Amino acid sequence: MELPLVVGVDGSEQSLRAVDWAADEAALRGVPLRLVYASLWERYEGTALAKDLGKPSEQVMAEDIVETAARRVHGRQADVKVTTDVLPEEPEYALVRESRIASALVLGSRGRSSMAEALLGSVSVTAAGHAHCPVIVLRGSHDNQVRSGARRIVLGVGEKAADSAAVRFAVEEARYRGVPLEAVRAWRCPAHETTDHPLLAGEPSRLHEKRATEILEAAVRDIPADVEVRQRTVEGHARRVLLDASADADLLVVAARRREGHFGLQLGRVAHAMLHRSACPVAVVPRRV
Repeated sequence: MELPLVVGVDGSEQSLRAVDWAADEAALRGVPLRLVYASLWERYEGTALAKDLGKPSEQVMAEDIVETAARRVHGRQADVKVTTDVLPEEPEYALVRESRIASALVLGSRGRSSMAEALLGSVSVTAAGHAHCPVIVLRGSHDNQVRSGARRIVLGVGEKAADSAAVRFAVEEARYRGVPLEAVRAWRCPAHETTDHPLLAGEPSRLHEKRATEILEAAVRDIPADVEVRQRTVEGHARRVLLDASADADLLVVAARRREGHFGLQLGRVAHAMLHRSACPVAVVPRRV
């Protein structure tokens, strides 16, 4: 049985953009799409869907939201199989549960509330920090199309990247789109390791760069030959390096470690920063440790 892509919808412009993006992604993958609306509130008091439906905002109900989203999918990708569900519970919990039977979760970067811009969207952050499958958040100012034959997939390579779920996910995404995969490893030389001694000057930096290259090579060693791989080590903070790389990428893929028995938000500083500031969609891929 093929696991579906699950999209969290709430009627906002950002969630509709996520629906469009996920429809293209499902067509590329050849998997079904599941649209989920989850809320303890009876109504969505907004105008994005009301305009599409030609109804006053107070008449826009959960069923209207998912039905409109399903019509958008059919109009965009007629061959994608779509199912819908309305769940009377908090969206954070519903989507984390849905992630157990999903190939990936696709979410907008902001929700409905007036505080959503500042908070990213608590649903997206919570889902990315707890989901059992990859979570793709539609960040950035790119359009709502999954691109084919353009730009590249960027993989942020961490310390424990060899044979990781994030590497495999990034390879699949590059293959679906027919684009290169750029694996990026940031490195830094701590200030206390530098020296002005003429015989040692520059040596700490070379050692850190060499270590970064070794980690990068280990991460991409087993990638199949049908995927073009570009390796790049960059001196600097990982957050800044990946933010710069996201400016002209189709998708940025980062890992998030999941510790068994740990119940707090499990994102990591780099993944958290990318969710808030990336210039392109971000895929957070869980890795069990």
